[in-house]
Order: sequence, then C-alpha cells, then structure tokens
Amino acid sequence: MNATPFRVQDHRYGPTRWFEDFAVGETFYINSRTQTDGIFTLFQAASGDNHPIHYDVEFCKAHGHPGLLAHGLQVLIQTVAGGGLFPHLCNDSLLGFLEVSAKFLKPVYAGDTLYPLLEITEMRPNRHTGVMTLRATVHNQRSELVLEGEHKYLLKKRPTDSTVGSNTSSSVSA
Repeated sequence: MNATPFRVQDHRYGPTRWFEDFAVGETFYINSRTQTDGIFTLFQAASGDNHPIHYDVEFCKAHGHPGLLAHGLQVLIQTVAGGGLFPHLCNDSLLGFLEVSAKFLKPVYAGDTLYPLLEITEMRPNRHTGVMTLRATVHNQRSELVLEGEHKYLLKKRPTDSTVGSNTSSSVSA
C-alpha cells in the first residue's frame, strides 16, 4: 500500500483563504444550540454572575419571566466564529479578533434553540492586511432576531513571492 506520508500541516479543512479571497455577502453558519440548564450553570461558573434572574426559576416567575433568563453575554458567545468554519478557512491568514459589539433584542430562556450566523458586510484593505467586518445575528426557534451585532477581524493578504518563507506575522504592518 502506497499511502501518502502524514504531514501535520495537511491536517486541516482545506487551503488557507487570504483577505482578498473573501467577499461582502458571504455567510458563515454556526451550529445551532439549545440553551440547556447545563449551559446556564456553566456560564454562571465561568462568568461569576450570580444574579437570581439567571439561576432561580421562582425568582424569574415572580418577575414575569416564564423561566431562567439567559445572560446577554451567554447569548453573545453563541456567535463565536470558532463554532463554525470561518476560522478554519483562514488558518494562516487570521491575525486577530479586533472588536465585538451586540444589541440584545429579545429575551432568551432556558430551552430556547439559537441559530447564529456571521455575514461579511465590509472589507477594508490595508497594505499587507485587511479588516473584515461581519454582521452577527442570532435567531431563536420562533425565527425571532434576539441578537444583532458585529465582529471585526484582522487578516493577512496573500503573501507575495518575496514574503513566502519569511515570518509574515512579525513583519506585517496594517
């Protein structure tokens, strides 16, 4: 059997896409996720937030909510790009996550299923890099928009022949 030898650098979804390989309007789906009691508990442990509106069903009901109310940041983290293919497409070109913003439009409760999506809305090129802006949305199982915001990422442009083999991460300037 003539098997191709294993190479760590080949263990990825596909070839790297550089800044100029992306286009406004492209979308990146992120897996849907039901907000279970376990997710509420883990978020409380990670965040340290101990307000009863997020962890006491009776407190929630006494304040007009049908169940546990998700923390806004718990909803925002559903838009993390790593939950989908985007960061795997730009393995070698992604330099950093620059900025995030969000508006929380409707309540999210334990048991709701959330459907996050990222869509490229702006591509701002620089000399060797570019800033990509993505609109982040989260809908619930009733097709209601519960969160809208933005992510900004810094990506490298495709290396030229003179930069191939050089340490582009330390020599790149915006």
